[in-house]
Amino acid sequence: MTITHSDHSARVCQLLGATPGITTLAALVDIDPARLAPTACIDYLSALERQTSWLQALMHNAIVAVAGVQASRAQGIFEGIDDAEREDVASALRLSTGTAQIRIDVARTLVNHLPNTCSALAAGEISPAHATVIARETASAIRDGLGAAHIFQIEQSALAHAEFHTPAQVANKVRTTLAHLAPVEFEEACERASDSRRVSMYKESDGLATVIAILPAADAQIVMKAIENFIDVQSANEMTDTRNIDMKRADALTSMATWALSSAPSGIEHHRRPVSVNVTIDVQTLLGLAQNPAQLAGYGAIAPSVARALASDGKWRRFITDPQTGALLDYGRNSYEPPQALVDFLIARDRTCRFPGCHMAATKSDLDHAKSWDSGGETSPANLGALCRRHHRLKTHGGWMLESSADGACTWTSPLGKKYVVPARPMLEAV
Repeated sequence: MTITHSDHSARVCQLLGATPGITTLAALVDIDPARLAPTACIDYLSALERQTSWLQALMHNAIVAVAGVQASRAQGIFEGIDDAEREDVASALRLSTGTAQIRIDVARTLVNHLPNTCSALAAGEISPAHATVIARETASAIRDGLGAAHIFQIEQSALAHAEFHTPAQVANKVRTTLAHLAPVEFEEACERASDSRRVSMYKESDGLATVIAILPAADAQIVMKAIENFIDVQSANEMTDTRNIDMKRADALTSMATWALSSAPSGIEHHRRPVSVNVTIDVQTLLGLAQNPAQLAGYGAIAPSVARALASDGKWRRFITDPQTGALLDYGRNSYEPPQALVDFLIARDRTCRFPGCHMAATKSDLDHAKSWDSGGETSPANLGALCRRHHRLKTHGGWMLESSADGACTWTSPLGKKYVVPARPMLEAV
């Protein structure tokens, strides 16, 4: 009997919807992906990822079985918590001891406190990476004694968000939800964490060194904005620059530090730093009538006291949001405005490139017509949105199709016909 491409494709589609487990995995192993049609090959990849999630759920249970449900106690001054257990896991899995401890901590958090995340992982509904970030972002709140009801709310919110978002975006969602549910604890955690800020240098091979700065989120954004601004100024004066962006950032940081050392006399009083980052905060919190977390562009939730301090020096723009969804609806003007007003609106609405999972800032992206101007597309919020240059080219020349809505939501269709939904982005939610 001859087995056709369509037979294989139908089988893969069936396995994609099947419950993960040994039977499904065995059936997938029997299929050669090289013989599949392109769309079926993507389904095959997705089906394997679901199996990976199922296997990872088994791994978490096995790690807890080896390391114990709770951390072991130190047996003497020369031993630490989980010393023996950590070495067992590290040796069995050929990991460093530090990585092994991370695996143990994540597994204990999932198994002991996040049963719904474990179930979603075992069912292939979320990836191992999604489960890991949910565990890691909730671990400190669990240690601090946040109630089971709040942990359940955080978990449910994260699992719903994972359907259309990357692990990094889910991590931001967890932080934001934590900040909403426990604002006092969140503020205290931010204050404690700020005390751990530091800059360190480590020697590397080949004449290189690593400089690591652990900073409060707002300070880190200021450092990066300064570096990016320095690069923009330099690029305007040097059109034949062949360095990549990482090299430019490294050189910019060195140049800025060199300038500071050479030009600042002792005892100089520095000017007050300008605020050059975007902070979104609701009016009640700004006035001190509420303690809702704010959103720092490029990072996520920040404490309301930090946002108020930043806003006190900032330039203000008013935007209107849907009270139910938080999605940006209008740019707060009652009459026709020049194009710059619409540009400001779109950058504030989208914040990043609208391609699934892309984090390129809207300020660094093109504002593209979903339906081209030549084919009758309007210059309007419904038809315009931020796309980084790479994904702009994919849409224009790479066969990707884009359907756009006024609230910023959009649907992408790949050249193979696969659809990917990017939801609207409420202003006080992380992206």
